[in-house]
Amino acid sequence: MLNGSMVALITPMTGSGEVDYASLEKLVEFHIDRGTDAIVSVGTTGESATLSLAEHLAVVKQTIAFAAGRIPVIAGNGGNATAKVIELTQALGQLDVAAMLCVTPYYNKPTQQGLIAHYRAVADSTDIPQILYNVPGRTGVDMLPETVAELALHSKIIGVKEATGDLSRSSRLRQLCPADFLLYSGDDATACEFLLLGGNGVISVANNLVPAEFKAMCDAALAGNATLAHRLDAPLTGLYSELFCEANPIPVKWAVHRMGLINNNHIRLPLTELSDTYHGQLLQAMNKARIEVN
Repeated sequence: MLNGSMVALITPMTGSGEVDYASLEKLVEFHIDRGTDAIVSVGTTGESATLSLAEHLAVVKQTIAFAAGRIPVIAGNGGNATAKVIELTQALGQLDVAAMLCVTPYYNKPTQQGLIAHYRAVADSTDIPQILYNVPGRTGVDMLPETVAELALHSKIIGVKEATGDLSRSSRLRQLCPADFLLYSGDDATACEFLLLGGNGVISVANNLVPAEFKAMCDAALAGNATLAHRLDAPLTGLYSELFCEANPIPVKWAVHRMGLINNNHIRLPLTELSDTYHGQLLQAMNKARIEVN
Protein backbone atom coordinates (compact mmCIF):
# COMPACT_ATOMS: atom_id res chain seq x y z
CA MET A 1 0.00 0.00 0.00
CA LEU A 2 1.10 3.54 -0.79
CA ASN A 3 0.72 5.41 2.49
CA GLY A 4 2.20 8.32 4.36
CA SER A 5 4.24 11.32 3.32
CA MET A 6 4.47 11.77 -0.45
CA VAL A 7 6.05 14.60 -2.37
CA ALA A 8 4.55 16.28 -5.44
CA LEU A 9 8.03 16.77 -6.85
CA ILE A 10 9.05 19.85 -8.83
CA THR A 11 10.73 19.43 -12.21
CA PRO A 12 14.05 21.33 -12.13
CA MET A 13 15.11 23.15 -15.29
CA THR A 14 18.18 24.82 -16.67
CA GLY A 15 18.37 28.52 -17.45
CA SER A 16 17.42 27.75 -21.05
CA GLY A 17 14.36 25.80 -19.94
CA GLU A 18 15.50 22.24 -20.49
CA VAL A 19 14.99 19.61 -17.79
CA ASP A 20 17.94 19.63 -15.37
CA TYR A 21 18.53 15.94 -14.70
CA ALA A 22 21.52 16.52 -12.40
CA SER A 23 19.29 18.54 -10.07
CA LEU A 24 16.52 15.96 -10.42
CA GLU A 25 18.87 13.26 -9.17
CA LYS A 26 19.82 15.47 -6.24
CA LEU A 27 16.15 15.95 -5.34
CA VAL A 28 15.43 12.23 -5.45
CA GLU A 29 18.36 11.54 -3.11
CA PHE A 30 17.21 14.35 -0.81
CA HIS A 31 13.82 12.70 -0.37
CA ILE A 32 15.12 9.17 0.01
CA ASP A 33 17.61 10.35 2.64
CA ARG A 34 14.87 12.10 4.61
CA GLY A 35 12.32 9.31 4.58
CA THR A 36 9.69 10.45 2.09
CA ASP A 37 7.35 7.53 1.42
CA ALA A 38 6.72 8.10 -2.31
CA ILE A 39 7.48 10.52 -5.14
CA VAL A 40 4.83 11.86 -7.49
CA SER A 41 6.64 12.63 -10.74
CA VAL A 42 5.29 15.15 -13.26
CA GLY A 43 2.08 16.12 -11.54
CA THR A 44 0.81 19.69 -11.36
CA THR A 45 3.79 20.74 -9.21
CA GLY A 46 6.07 19.06 -11.75
CA GLU A 47 4.75 21.35 -14.52
CA SER A 48 2.98 18.55 -16.39
CA ALA A 49 0.94 21.06 -18.37
CA THR A 50 4.02 22.52 -20.11
CA LEU A 51 6.15 19.42 -20.64
CA SER A 52 5.98 17.66 -24.00
CA LEU A 53 4.99 13.99 -24.08
CA ALA A 54 8.62 13.01 -24.67
CA GLU A 55 9.80 15.15 -21.75
CA HIS A 56 7.03 13.82 -19.50
CA LEU A 57 8.06 10.23 -20.15
CA ALA A 58 11.77 11.02 -19.87
CA VAL A 59 11.39 12.74 -16.47
CA VAL A 60 9.39 9.84 -15.06
CA LYS A 61 11.86 7.31 -16.49
CA GLN A 62 14.85 9.12 -15.01
CA THR A 63 13.14 9.59 -11.66
CA ILE A 64 12.58 5.83 -11.51
CA ALA A 65 16.20 5.22 -12.50
CA PHE A 66 17.50 7.60 -9.81
CA ALA A 67 15.18 6.02 -7.22
CA ALA A 68 16.55 2.57 -8.10
CA GLY A 69 13.81 0.75 -6.24
CA ARG A 70 14.40 2.61 -2.97
CA ILE A 71 11.17 4.63 -3.08
CA PRO A 72 7.95 4.17 -5.08
CA VAL A 73 7.38 6.54 -7.99
CA ILE A 74 3.83 7.57 -8.93
CA ALA A 75 3.49 9.16 -12.36
CA GLY A 76 1.10 11.94 -13.26
CA ASN A 77 -1.06 10.92 -16.23
CA GLY A 78 -3.87 13.48 -16.23
CA GLY A 79 -5.21 15.57 -19.08
CA ASN A 80 -8.41 16.95 -20.53
CA ALA A 81 -8.78 14.65 -23.54
CA THR A 82 -9.52 11.02 -22.72
CA ALA A 83 -7.79 9.64 -25.82
CA LYS A 84 -4.59 11.56 -25.02
CA VAL A 85 -4.71 10.46 -21.37
CA ILE A 86 -4.99 6.84 -22.51
CA GLU A 87 -2.02 7.34 -24.84
CA LEU A 88 0.06 8.76 -21.99
CA THR A 89 -1.15 6.07 -19.59
CA GLN A 90 -0.14 3.27 -21.93
CA ALA A 91 3.29 4.82 -22.49
CA LEU A 92 3.83 5.23 -18.73
CA GLY A 93 2.68 1.65 -18.29
CA GLN A 94 5.92 0.55 -19.95
CA LEU A 95 7.85 2.05 -17.03
CA ASP A 96 8.20 0.72 -13.50
CA VAL A 97 5.70 3.09 -11.91
CA ALA A 98 3.94 2.08 -8.68
CA ALA A 99 0.73 3.88 -9.68
CA MET A 100 -0.54 6.84 -11.69
CA LEU A 101 -2.22 10.03 -10.50
CA CYS A 102 -4.94 11.25 -12.87
CA VAL A 103 -6.36 14.73 -12.39
CA THR A 104 -9.95 15.45 -13.42
CA PRO A 105 -10.18 16.78 -17.00
CA TYR A 106 -9.70 20.53 -16.74
CA TYR A 107 -11.45 23.34 -18.64
CA ASN A 108 -13.92 20.98 -20.37
CA LYS A 109 -16.16 20.82 -17.27
CA PRO A 110 -17.45 17.26 -17.75
CA THR A 111 -20.54 16.04 -15.88
CA GLN A 112 -20.25 13.46 -13.12
CA GLN A 113 -21.21 10.79 -15.66
CA GLY A 114 -18.51 12.14 -17.96
CA LEU A 115 -15.96 11.78 -15.17
CA ILE A 116 -17.05 8.20 -14.55
CA ALA A 117 -16.77 7.32 -18.24
CA HIS A 118 -13.39 9.06 -18.52
CA TYR A 119 -11.80 7.32 -15.56
CA ARG A 120 -13.20 3.93 -16.46
CA ALA A 121 -11.79 4.23 -19.96
CA VAL A 122 -8.36 5.18 -18.59
CA ALA A 123 -8.37 2.40 -15.99
CA ASP A 124 -9.48 -0.16 -18.58
CA SER A 125 -6.48 0.75 -20.74
CA THR A 126 -3.78 -0.30 -18.25
CA ASP A 127 -2.74 -2.77 -15.59
CA ILE A 128 -1.16 -0.02 -13.45
CA PRO A 129 -3.16 1.15 -10.37
CA GLN A 130 -4.87 4.50 -10.82
CA ILE A 131 -5.36 7.27 -8.25
CA LEU A 132 -8.08 9.83 -8.90
CA TYR A 133 -7.24 13.49 -8.32
CA ASN A 134 -9.86 16.09 -7.45
CA VAL A 135 -8.72 19.73 -7.34
CA PRO A 136 -11.67 21.88 -8.45
CA GLY A 137 -9.88 25.14 -7.67
CA ARG A 138 -7.58 24.48 -10.62
CA THR A 139 -9.66 22.36 -12.96
CA GLY A 140 -13.12 23.92 -12.82
CA VAL A 141 -14.81 20.58 -12.08
CA ASP A 142 -15.57 18.96 -8.73
CA MET A 143 -15.67 15.16 -8.57
CA LEU A 144 -18.28 14.43 -5.92
CA PRO A 145 -17.82 11.76 -3.23
CA GLU A 146 -20.63 9.69 -4.75
CA THR A 147 -18.78 9.68 -8.07
CA VAL A 148 -15.56 8.63 -6.36
CA ALA A 149 -17.43 5.81 -4.61
CA GLU A 150 -18.72 4.48 -7.92
CA LEU A 151 -15.27 4.61 -9.47
CA ALA A 152 -13.77 2.94 -6.39
CA LEU A 153 -15.51 -0.26 -7.45
CA HIS A 154 -13.16 -0.52 -10.45
CA SER A 155 -10.35 -2.98 -9.71
CA LYS A 156 -7.64 -0.66 -11.07
CA ILE A 157 -8.75 2.49 -9.22
CA ILE A 158 -7.16 2.31 -5.78
CA GLY A 159 -7.53 5.76 -4.26
CA VAL A 160 -8.24 9.46 -4.56
CA LYS A 161 -6.25 12.62 -3.91
CA GLU A 162 -8.76 15.09 -2.50
CA ALA A 163 -7.51 18.67 -2.68
CA THR A 164 -10.55 20.70 -1.73
CA GLY A 165 -9.45 21.35 1.85
CA ASP A 166 -12.97 20.37 2.97
CA LEU A 167 -12.46 17.93 5.82
CA SER A 168 -16.06 16.78 5.69
CA ARG A 169 -15.13 15.19 2.36
CA SER A 170 -12.75 12.76 4.04
CA SER A 171 -15.45 11.42 6.34
CA ARG A 172 -17.93 11.17 3.48
CA LEU A 173 -15.43 9.38 1.24
CA ARG A 174 -14.53 6.93 3.99
CA GLN A 175 -18.21 6.24 4.56
CA LEU A 176 -18.99 5.64 0.88
CA CYS A 177 -15.86 3.90 -0.41
CA PRO A 178 -14.54 0.38 0.26
CA ALA A 179 -12.43 0.02 3.41
CA ASP A 180 -9.25 -0.59 1.41
CA PHE A 181 -9.75 2.43 -0.87
CA LEU A 182 -6.91 4.89 -0.25
CA LEU A 183 -7.64 8.49 0.72
CA TYR A 184 -4.93 11.08 0.17
CA SER A 185 -4.97 14.74 1.10
CA GLY A 186 -3.84 17.20 -1.55
CA ASP A 187 -4.17 20.20 0.75
CA ASP A 188 -1.20 20.76 3.06
CA ALA A 189 -3.04 23.14 5.38
CA THR A 190 -5.60 20.50 6.39
CA ALA A 191 -3.45 17.40 5.87
CA CYS A 192 -2.77 16.73 9.54
CA GLU A 193 -6.48 16.69 10.38
CA PHE A 194 -7.23 14.68 7.23
CA LEU A 195 -4.89 11.91 8.45
CA LEU A 196 -6.29 12.03 11.97
CA LEU A 197 -9.74 11.53 10.47
CA GLY A 198 -8.64 8.31 8.79
CA GLY A 199 -6.76 9.38 5.68
CA ASN A 200 -3.96 7.22 4.34
CA GLY A 201 -1.45 9.79 3.17
CA VAL A 202 -0.65 13.24 1.81
CA ILE A 203 0.63 14.24 -1.61
CA SER A 204 2.29 17.46 -0.59
CA VAL A 205 3.82 20.61 -2.05
CA ALA A 206 5.50 21.70 1.21
CA ASN A 207 7.18 18.31 1.39
CA ASN A 208 9.56 19.58 -1.32
CA LEU A 209 11.14 21.77 1.40
CA VAL A 210 10.73 19.87 4.68
CA PRO A 211 10.56 16.14 3.93
CA ALA A 212 11.85 14.88 7.29
CA GLU A 213 9.61 17.20 9.29
CA PHE A 214 6.57 16.47 7.14
CA LYS A 215 7.22 12.74 7.37
CA ALA A 216 7.37 12.95 11.18
CA MET A 217 4.03 14.81 11.26
CA CYS A 218 2.39 12.28 8.95
CA ASP A 219 3.70 9.33 10.95
CA ALA A 220 2.37 10.81 14.19
CA ALA A 221 -1.04 11.50 12.66
CA LEU A 222 -1.27 8.05 11.10
CA ALA A 223 -0.46 6.57 14.51
CA GLY A 224 -3.34 8.55 16.01
CA ASN A 225 -1.08 10.75 18.16
CA ALA A 226 -2.93 14.03 17.67
CA THR A 227 -0.92 15.99 20.24
CA LEU A 228 2.42 15.15 18.64
CA ALA A 229 1.08 15.58 15.10
CA HIS A 230 -0.24 19.07 15.87
CA ARG A 231 3.04 20.05 17.57
CA LEU A 232 5.05 18.92 14.54
CA ASP A 233 2.63 20.60 12.13
CA ALA A 234 2.67 24.01 13.83
CA PRO A 235 6.05 25.29 12.51
CA LEU A 236 5.05 24.36 8.97
CA THR A 237 1.75 26.24 8.78
CA GLY A 238 3.35 29.37 7.38
CA LEU A 239 4.71 27.36 4.48
CA TYR A 240 1.28 25.95 3.72
CA SER A 241 -0.09 29.41 3.02
CA GLU A 242 2.96 31.17 1.55
CA LEU A 243 3.65 28.38 -0.96
CA PHE A 244 0.41 29.45 -2.62
CA CYS A 245 0.98 33.22 -2.57
CA GLU A 246 1.22 32.81 -6.35
CA ALA A 247 0.19 29.84 -8.47
CA ASN A 248 1.87 26.55 -7.60
CA PRO A 249 4.66 25.71 -8.42
CA ILE A 250 5.99 29.27 -8.66
CA PRO A 251 6.71 29.76 -4.91
CA VAL A 252 7.93 26.23 -4.14
CA LYS A 253 10.35 26.24 -7.05
CA TRP A 254 11.80 29.57 -5.89
CA ALA A 255 12.11 28.22 -2.34
CA VAL A 256 13.82 24.98 -3.39
CA HIS A 257 16.29 27.07 -5.39
CA ARG A 258 16.99 29.26 -2.34
CA MET A 259 17.77 26.05 -0.43
CA GLY A 260 20.43 25.21 -3.01
CA LEU A 261 18.74 21.98 -4.08
CA ILE A 262 18.37 22.98 -7.73
CA ASN A 263 20.70 24.98 -9.94
CA ASN A 264 18.17 27.34 -11.47
CA ASN A 265 14.76 28.84 -10.72
CA HIS A 266 13.51 28.61 -14.31
CA ILE A 267 9.79 27.97 -14.74
CA ARG A 268 7.98 27.64 -18.05
CA LEU A 269 5.57 30.17 -19.49
CA PRO A 270 2.82 31.10 -18.99
CA LEU A 271 4.08 30.93 -15.38
CA THR A 272 6.82 33.36 -14.38
CA GLU A 273 9.26 33.46 -11.48
CA LEU A 274 8.06 34.56 -8.04
CA SER A 275 7.36 38.29 -7.78
CA ASP A 276 9.75 40.26 -5.57
CA THR A 277 6.75 41.28 -3.46
CA TYR A 278 6.51 37.79 -1.96
CA HIS A 279 10.18 37.00 -1.31
CA GLY A 280 10.27 38.38 2.22
CA GLN A 281 7.15 36.66 3.51
CA LEU A 282 8.12 33.30 2.00
CA LEU A 283 11.59 33.58 3.51
CA GLN A 284 9.97 34.36 6.87
CA ALA A 285 7.85 31.20 6.63
CA MET A 286 10.93 29.19 5.67
CA ASN A 287 12.79 30.61 8.68
CA LYS A 288 9.93 29.61 11.00
CA ALA A 289 10.18 26.09 9.59
CA ARG A 290 13.96 26.17 10.29
CA ILE A 291 14.91 25.88 6.63
CA GLU A 292 18.43 27.01 5.76
CA VAL A 293 18.66 29.25 2.68
CA ASN A 294 21.53 30.51 0.56
